[in-house]
Amino acid sequence: MSALDATQAALAAEHAAVYGYGVVGGRIGPERRAEATAAYEAHRARRDALRRTVRDLGGAPVAAEAAYELPFRVAAPADAVRLAAVLEDRVAGVYSDLVRATGGRARAEAAAALREAAVRAVRWRGSDVTFPGLAERV
Repeated sequence: MSALDATQAALAAEHAAVYGYGVVGGRIGPERRAEATAAYEAHRARRDALRRTVRDLGGAPVAAEAAYELPFRVAAPADAVRLAAVLEDRVAGVYSDLVRATGGRARAEAAAALREAAVRAVRWRGSDVTFPGLAERV
Protein backbone atom coordinates (compact mmCIF):
# COMPACT_ATOMS: atom_id res chain seq x y z
CA MET A 1 0.00 0.00 0.00
CA SER A 2 1.40 3.41 -0.94
CA ALA A 3 1.78 6.23 1.57
CA LEU A 4 -0.96 8.15 -0.24
CA ASP A 5 -3.38 5.20 -0.19
CA ALA A 6 -2.71 4.54 3.50
CA THR A 7 -3.15 8.23 4.32
CA GLN A 8 -6.44 8.33 2.40
CA ALA A 9 -7.63 5.25 4.32
CA ALA A 10 -6.71 6.92 7.61
CA LEU A 11 -8.57 10.05 6.52
CA ALA A 12 -11.66 7.99 5.64
CA ALA A 13 -11.49 6.29 9.05
CA GLU A 14 -11.23 9.65 10.78
CA HIS A 15 -14.29 10.91 8.87
CA ALA A 16 -16.18 7.85 10.13
CA ALA A 17 -14.90 8.34 13.69
CA VAL A 18 -16.03 11.98 13.73
CA TYR A 19 -19.48 10.87 12.57
CA GLY A 20 -19.55 8.02 15.08
CA TYR A 21 -18.59 10.25 17.97
CA GLY A 22 -21.50 12.48 17.03
CA VAL A 23 -23.72 9.50 17.74
CA VAL A 24 -21.76 8.63 20.90
CA GLY A 25 -22.16 12.19 22.17
CA GLY A 26 -25.91 12.01 21.71
CA ARG A 27 -26.25 8.83 23.76
CA ILE A 28 -23.39 8.85 26.27
CA GLY A 29 -24.13 9.37 29.94
CA PRO A 30 -23.17 12.66 31.59
CA GLU A 31 -20.32 11.01 33.54
CA ARG A 32 -18.42 10.26 30.29
CA ARG A 33 -19.55 13.17 28.13
CA ALA A 34 -16.27 15.10 28.58
CA GLU A 35 -14.30 12.01 27.51
CA ALA A 36 -16.46 11.65 24.39
CA THR A 37 -16.04 15.34 23.57
CA ALA A 38 -12.26 15.11 23.93
CA ALA A 39 -12.16 12.07 21.63
CA TYR A 40 -14.37 13.83 19.09
CA GLU A 41 -12.06 16.85 19.06
CA ALA A 42 -8.97 14.63 18.77
CA HIS A 43 -10.43 12.87 15.73
CA ARG A 44 -11.39 16.18 14.13
CA ALA A 45 -7.83 17.43 14.57
CA ARG A 46 -6.36 14.23 13.09
CA ARG A 47 -8.82 14.41 10.21
CA ASP A 48 -7.81 17.98 9.41
CA ALA A 49 -4.10 17.12 9.58
CA LEU A 50 -4.62 14.13 7.28
CA ARG A 51 -6.38 16.33 4.73
CA ARG A 52 -3.28 18.51 4.59
CA THR A 53 -1.02 15.46 4.34
CA VAL A 54 -3.01 14.03 1.42
CA ARG A 55 -2.65 17.34 -0.40
CA ASP A 56 1.08 17.43 0.38
CA LEU A 57 1.36 13.94 -1.15
CA GLY A 58 -0.30 15.21 -4.33
CA GLY A 59 -3.76 13.72 -3.76
CA ALA A 60 -7.27 15.04 -3.41
CA PRO A 61 -8.55 14.27 0.10
CA VAL A 62 -11.32 11.70 0.25
CA ALA A 63 -14.61 13.35 1.23
CA ALA A 64 -16.71 12.35 4.19
CA GLU A 65 -19.82 10.33 3.52
CA ALA A 66 -23.19 11.93 4.25
CA ALA A 67 -23.81 9.18 6.81
CA TYR A 68 -22.16 5.97 7.99
CA GLU A 69 -23.75 2.66 8.85
CA LEU A 70 -23.23 1.89 12.52
CA PRO A 71 -22.19 -1.64 13.50
CA PHE A 72 -25.16 -1.92 15.89
CA ARG A 73 -28.06 0.09 17.27
CA VAL A 74 -26.99 2.79 19.74
CA ALA A 75 -29.94 3.40 22.03
CA ALA A 76 -28.42 3.68 25.50
CA PRO A 77 -25.27 4.96 27.19
CA ALA A 78 -23.79 1.44 27.33
CA ASP A 79 -24.23 1.15 23.55
CA ALA A 80 -22.47 4.51 23.11
CA VAL A 81 -19.51 3.30 25.17
CA ARG A 82 -19.33 0.12 23.10
CA LEU A 83 -19.48 2.12 19.86
CA ALA A 84 -16.66 4.39 21.03
CA ALA A 85 -14.44 1.34 21.63
CA VAL A 86 -15.27 -0.04 18.17
CA LEU A 87 -14.49 3.31 16.55
CA GLU A 88 -11.10 3.44 18.26
CA ASP A 89 -10.29 -0.15 17.27
CA ARG A 90 -11.09 0.63 13.64
CA VAL A 91 -9.00 3.79 13.64
CA ALA A 92 -6.10 1.91 15.24
CA GLY A 93 -6.25 -0.61 12.40
CA VAL A 94 -5.82 1.97 9.67
CA TYR A 95 -3.05 3.73 11.56
CA SER A 96 -1.28 0.39 11.79
CA ASP A 97 -1.36 0.29 7.98
CA LEU A 98 -0.12 3.88 7.82
CA VAL A 99 2.82 3.05 10.09
CA ARG A 100 3.81 0.26 7.69
CA ALA A 101 3.40 2.45 4.59
CA THR A 102 5.38 5.48 5.72
CA GLY A 103 8.70 6.45 7.22
CA GLY A 104 10.31 9.24 9.19
CA ARG A 105 8.05 11.90 10.67
CA ALA A 106 4.92 10.50 8.98
CA ARG A 107 5.56 7.11 10.58
CA ALA A 108 6.09 8.70 13.99
CA GLU A 109 2.82 10.63 13.67
CA ALA A 110 0.96 7.50 12.58
CA ALA A 111 2.42 5.55 15.51
CA ALA A 112 1.32 8.30 17.90
CA ALA A 113 -2.20 8.22 16.44
CA LEU A 114 -2.26 4.41 16.77
CA ARG A 115 -1.17 4.66 20.40
CA GLU A 116 -3.79 7.33 21.18
CA ALA A 117 -6.57 5.27 19.60
CA ALA A 118 -5.47 2.15 21.47
CA VAL A 119 -5.43 4.01 24.79
CA ARG A 120 -8.88 5.46 24.18
CA ALA A 121 -10.19 2.00 23.22
CA VAL A 122 -8.88 0.57 26.50
CA ARG A 123 -10.54 3.38 28.45
CA TRP A 124 -13.85 2.81 26.71
CA ARG A 125 -13.72 -0.99 26.80
CA GLY A 126 -12.12 -1.40 30.21
CA SER A 127 -9.65 -3.97 28.84
CA ASP A 128 -6.88 -4.08 26.29
CA VAL A 129 -5.93 -6.14 23.27
CA THR A 130 -2.54 -7.75 22.75
CA PHE A 131 -1.64 -5.98 19.51
CA PRO A 132 -3.69 -2.79 19.03
CA GLY A 133 -4.39 -2.12 15.38
CA LEU A 134 -3.85 -5.75 14.41
CA ALA A 135 -6.88 -7.37 16.05
CA GLU A 136 -8.81 -7.61 12.77
CA ARG A 137 -5.95 -9.42 11.07
CA VAL A 138 -5.88 -12.38 13.44
